[in-house]
Amino acid sequence: MYFFYRILTAAGMFLLAPYFALRGWRAGEPTRALRERLGSLPPEIAVRAATAAAATPTHNGPIWIHAVSVGEVLAAQPLIDGLKRRYPGATIFVSTTTETGQRLARERLQTADGIFYFPLDWVVPVRRALRAIKPSLVIVMETEIWPNFLREARRAQIPVVFANARISEKSFARFKQWEFLIGPFFQRTMQDAELFLAQSPEDSARLQAMGAEQARVSVAGNLKYDAAPPAISRFGSWLEQQIRQQERWPILIAGSVVAGEEEAVLAAYDLVQRQWRRTLLILAPRKPAQFDAAAAIPAAGGWKVVRRSELDLTSTLDDSADVLLLDSIGELAGLYSLSDATFVGGSLVAAGGHNILEPAWFARPPVFGGSMENFKEMADQFLDAHAGVQVSTGPGLGKVWIQLIQDNAMRERMGAAAREISQRNRGATERSLDHIAAVWHSSSAKEHSA
Repeated sequence: MYFFYRILTAAGMFLLAPYFALRGWRAGEPTRALRERLGSLPPEIAVRAATAAAATPTHNGPIWIHAVSVGEVLAAQPLIDGLKRRYPGATIFVSTTTETGQRLARERLQTADGIFYFPLDWVVPVRRALRAIKPSLVIVMETEIWPNFLREARRAQIPVVFANARISEKSFARFKQWEFLIGPFFQRTMQDAELFLAQSPEDSARLQAMGAEQARVSVAGNLKYDAAPPAISRFGSWLEQQIRQQERWPILIAGSVVAGEEEAVLAAYDLVQRQWRRTLLILAPRKPAQFDAAAAIPAAGGWKVVRRSELDLTSTLDDSADVLLLDSIGELAGLYSLSDATFVGGSLVAAGGHNILEPAWFARPPVFGGSMENFKEMADQFLDAHAGVQVSTGPGLGKVWIQLIQDNAMRERMGAAAREISQRNRGATERSLDHIAAVWHSSSAKEHSA
């Protein structure tokens, strides 16, 4: 099966390269993105990698951390900071798959020594990237499993650790459906990884059912609990001042909204605005490709829409604005501190949900829809502690928003419970670092004894 996979991906390298070029151009990716995806990394990466190998002979090279997109980048941040604390001289490179992840990584991961796009899972690009970096360790955030990459890393004696690993119920069901066909291939691929650090016992069991050896799976917890609340940005400070001066209230934030949820959010907003005319909705689409469409929908409904990208922070916010469209990357989390009620998207449609910890950091109870498969354990904790609310429709969201705005005691009680959950579950970073250090040191000892 692996032979056929390699043949298929080799053929795909030639057939799909134009597609990736066109897709990147449409998404506004820089021209270097395709080169990096094909394994041709910037010269400065190779120079830094060579310098790292010479400067830290005990570890034989840098650490390569792969974070697919926004969620994985945010989860990687405490891990990178922890590695830098433990090993101040370590060189750490970060790769992403998506453009939004790349932009956020360059903004947030200031301690990283280099950031680039992950190579496509074809043998030639993978080998090029591994030769350029010569990592002593690869850490893959969550569970993006690429057979060629894992095989080539194994052949080069580079240990690969999956951190914050999870397998959603939907993904596991899909695997079980096709297990008769892909089971042996998947099991062989999973054995190329050195260690899986699962988020929960359930994730651990699923990883083992998919082929990971029991001895190579440990439960370390969810790294997202360890992320630090971001400081409010210059834009956030400006917006806070505008809200106060214009006496805008209440402030609603619908974050990480995916295509198909805009109408439901606007239906909820309409209910709130009927009671409080000075309501402001901050609408934050999940993906840049969605920005234009998300701005057009409320405008077509008669609401006055202003876009973050068009604001002049030396001027004032349009007093007649109904909807502020957050068409930027990396500013959402800090804005939750300004909200009176929130909604976390990707959950009213079958998208699996998004991180509900961001409003919880600021003692804002998250409201979310029924599709929370990617954050099931977290969502269950919030619901059990009455620290969040689950809804199924736009009008239902509006009713919950109104209730939270009207009942200060309930909102504060739920907010305090939400923040307590976010603090109580911390510690995954240190547990993960202990496991990673053991793998790293063991690999280095083997290399030097060889």
